[in-house]
Amino acid sequence: MLVFSKLDADKLKSINDMESKLGVNLIAFSDINTKYADLDDAGAKDLKDLEKELGLSLVALKMD
Repeated sequence: MLVFSKLDADKLKSINDMESKLGVNLIAFSDINTKYADLDDAGAKDLKDLEKELGLSLVALKMD
């Protein structure tokens, strides 16, 4: 499961600096005992299509 990362002041400053440099917003996540799912090409395409349809970003995980 991915959760928002707890950031100390130094990490937050590093992220803010990178956001300024790249001109983007960054979101920090930490992984909690999960693995990314290994999708075949058809599964990856289906997931991308669903993301586009829903206007969301999805992450496929394999829970143990």
